[in-house]
Amino acid sequence: MTSERLTFTGSQGDELAGRLDLPGGEATAFALFAHCFTCSKDVAAASKISSGLVAQGVGVLRFDFTGLGASGGEFANTDFSSNVEDLVCAADMLRERYRAPALLVGHSLGGAAILVAAAQVPEAQAVATIAAPFDPAHVTELFTDGAVAEINRDGEATVEIAKRRFVIRRQLLDDLAAQSMASSIGCLDRPLLVMHSPIDTQVGVDHARQIYEAARHPKSFVSLDDADHLLTDRRDGAYAANVLSAWASRYLPPADGEASTTPAANVASSAPALPDDGTVLVSETGDGPFAQDIVSRGHRWAADEPIGIGDDTGPSPYELLLGALGACTSMTLRMYADRAGIPLVGVSVSLHHDREHSDDCRDAAQDRCLIDRITRTVRLDGPELTAAHRARLLEIADRCPVHRTLLGDIRIDTHEADPAPT
Repeated sequence: MTSERLTFTGSQGDELAGRLDLPGGEATAFALFAHCFTCSKDVAAASKISSGLVAQGVGVLRFDFTGLGASGGEFANTDFSSNVEDLVCAADMLRERYRAPALLVGHSLGGAAILVAAAQVPEAQAVATIAAPFDPAHVTELFTDGAVAEINRDGEATVEIAKRRFVIRRQLLDDLAAQSMASSIGCLDRPLLVMHSPIDTQVGVDHARQIYEAARHPKSFVSLDDADHLLTDRRDGAYAANVLSAWASRYLPPADGEASTTPAANVASSAPALPDDGTVLVSETGDGPFAQDIVSRGHRWAADEPIGIGDDTGPSPYELLLGALGACTSMTLRMYADRAGIPLVGVSVSLHHDREHSDDCRDAAQDRCLIDRITRTVRLDGPELTAAHRARLLEIADRCPVHRTLLGDIRIDTHEADPAPT
């Protein structure tokens, strides 16, 4: 990877500092990254995401918004709309000097800004957000106590955010309150990936739900389990980068307009076309001994074995199985609660699989065998839920279709497909 330091003129006429990360060869496409509120282009999450995309042959531009990092201008004179306009200026610069961005990525408030700016970047083929708020005004919750009242009274106040002090003016509050994110997201008209941690304490995961529900298909949601808001753990940043890169590869153009030369693409291109009926196609990627590429109804994800057996490029087969059961459980509870008028605010499901020896399972061929056990823990959120509500919902959890399938009599018919054309 090589990097170029560059500057361009921002929305308020100031010189903005950017960094363009490029692959060793010619970039297949370009991406534009927007950092979080009061952060900079060099925040850990931005660096990790950029590295992941560059490894896939994508050039990535990240820059400091007006008044932040190495960019000129005064932060106090900016607002959410000026951030959106800075993003449009950055896209214009890429278009003029290199190529218009085909992918837009935003972290936290930068994610909200990307969702709005997308309407002014027609070349963008896909959009991704990381820990983005559905309501940009949510950032005011980061302000010190009494700051909003002081700003409304005096027109401005000095606010401490992440141990740094910023002057915030009323124009920012007014501009945040004027945003209509539902309209921008509903009119996005391109694939959207929403990534969010369920334990994010700065921007709650419910914001991801609202973004996802406001968007039209194709859309995808990925949970950044155990990650904090800034993805400070390098493993979380690497995971987000890997997922984003794999997802974006479906929408970004391959090099020179030819078929991609990655093993995964070669395998998929030789496979039969999938009917739009839920059929799942699993193929080796060639990137490791067990790495698999999985495709179904326009969605794509990965599977692998953990380090020591595989390369851990995706969840293991049993983790995918647990994911299916957990997703079905959550969907079933949501559907039932909505229909029955139960005030269920949120539901989450954690699952664990293991095998245990049992003397209850024997046959003539072996003295001992292993019984699969899945432990499922359901969290039901809602201040108005009664004990009766909770008991009924736990009963319904056992009725989810995947649960019934796993406990039922399953027949698996195996056939050999026609050989791939050579």
